[in-house]
Amino acid sequence: MGRAEDDEPPPKRVKVSSRKLGDLSKSTLLTDRASCSLNDLMAHPLVCQGDDEVVGAKGVVKKVEFVRIIAEALYSLGYNKAGARLEEESGIPLQSAVVKLFMQQILDGKWDESVATLHNIGLMDEKIVKLASFEILEQKFFELLDGKKVMDALKTLRTELGPLCINNDRVRELSLCILSSSQQVLAGMSGQDVVRPKSRTKLLEELQKLLPPTVIIHEQRLIHLVEQALDLQLDACRFHNSSVGEMSLLTDHQCGRDQIPSRTLQILQDHSDEVWFLQFSHDGRYLASSAADCLVIIWEVKLDGLFCVKHRFSGHQKPVSYISWSPDDHQLLTCGVEEVVRRWDVESGECIHIYEKNGLGLISCGWAPDGNRILCGVTDKSISMWDLEGKELECWKGHRTIRISDLGITSDGKHVVSVCKDNMILLFGWESKAEKVIQEDQTITSFVLSTDNKYLLVSLWNQEIHLWDIEGTAKLISKYNGHKRSRFVIRSCFGGLNQAFIASGSEDSQVYMWHISSGELVETLAGHSGTVNCVSWNPADPHMLASASDDHTIRIWGLNQVKMKHTDTVSNGVHYCNGGT
Repeated sequence: MGRAEDDEPPPKRVKVSSRKLGDLSKSTLLTDRASCSLNDLMAHPLVCQGDDEVVGAKGVVKKVEFVRIIAEALYSLGYNKAGARLEEESGIPLQSAVVKLFMQQILDGKWDESVATLHNIGLMDEKIVKLASFEILEQKFFELLDGKKVMDALKTLRTELGPLCINNDRVRELSLCILSSSQQVLAGMSGQDVVRPKSRTKLLEELQKLLPPTVIIHEQRLIHLVEQALDLQLDACRFHNSSVGEMSLLTDHQCGRDQIPSRTLQILQDHSDEVWFLQFSHDGRYLASSAADCLVIIWEVKLDGLFCVKHRFSGHQKPVSYISWSPDDHQLLTCGVEEVVRRWDVESGECIHIYEKNGLGLISCGWAPDGNRILCGVTDKSISMWDLEGKELECWKGHRTIRISDLGITSDGKHVVSVCKDNMILLFGWESKAEKVIQEDQTITSFVLSTDNKYLLVSLWNQEIHLWDIEGTAKLISKYNGHKRSRFVIRSCFGGLNQAFIASGSEDSQVYMWHISSGELVETLAGHSGTVNCVSWNPADPHMLASASDDHTIRIWGLNQVKMKHTDTVSNGVHYCNGGT
């Protein structure tokens, strides 16, 4: 690809049924509550035989906690006898005596007693006590109202709910229920659920979420931990690149290298010069490529995975260095090197409009998310925004961009991303006017924005690729190296399932791939005979990658085990395409 000037840089569950809280009295409650005073039941940290004992090789799992969450899981699955037997045999109760009493009082509708017991559970956070009390007293209020005891409900509202001094807006809404002659819902009240009383079981479930886990084990805690462990296994799997069907708890999850596209499935040979840029459409149905031959080609991805030429766009007088798909993939912007930007209709192949500025060249292009405006970097270091008909709507002057032909627009339309100095990236809001800067120690050669707008992948002069988290305050979170770059612009991309990988071209004619989380180099792809300038991962197919090279070709990479249907010239399992449809 074009050389850089010496003084300027080159142009990725299974739900179980809720625990039957109505069966609580059968399995987990004290059988002799009446003989105990409330002070006797006062909650303290559970003291059991072997309270400090740990299990497991790493010595970090406390036996008491482990047994308690197993017991909770048994009750959640409906195995009440097994849960009760576990408590009995281990001597480790699922809940303390006072917590069991509190839970039964909720189920029995003993509101005043339950509020009193709540204050004796031993909660240190007064705010949690108030919030839980509010939930209980609100249920009391609704049950009184539902029983047509309006004056008692009003008394609860005034003397119990109001004095808590929390959620005053909710208190006002509840007062409107008093005024309703039917004691039913008043429509359209601030979107909150002013409704008939919920079930007491549901109330208890909500209280369980509110109270700290040291007091009451949260529902389905063991299921949550298992699901979390499975998610961590997926995140740690360096080759994970396929949607997961069923995952077994009996074995650790591990994917093989065969999930990574590593085999050349097709070689596209229609360009007559170095291929500088390529990009898949958002829906993955098309691939657009541009080259030093001033030609832009749109390739269609057929159902069998093979590519064929859909259109050849000619008209640029200079090599085409940048391409941008419209949000709906119906149109394409192409930018010649310091030349003009052309807008093409993908279906008809017609050039719809040419954007240019007198005496100046355009170096980059991109779409506003609404698809009705385009943005372009200009050689005078400004960024211009036009409507589709070519009327300039705005121009941001100053050091907004340099000769690097990269431009990013976040999908929410709030920020434009550009290289404003050799080692500095600017994120600025065209409406808010707010600016955020990312500064590197080395000269920036290219960048790409992740599809979720959270990350920025920055390629540097010193053969490193940096991953930046740009949510909030920008921070560098990872570095990737191994590829070669000394003279040309080399582009990288996000890709794979959930954009879990990074790929980059290289001057040693190879494609490099890293696992984004671990930073581990997972694959290098050999096959090109010249510098690999650009790579693009199909957003609709995590197993399809395209690479563009100075050897005038585009290679399509796929999985090793894919069996291709060959219709034309075939050599060593590779399909060669020289035009045609």
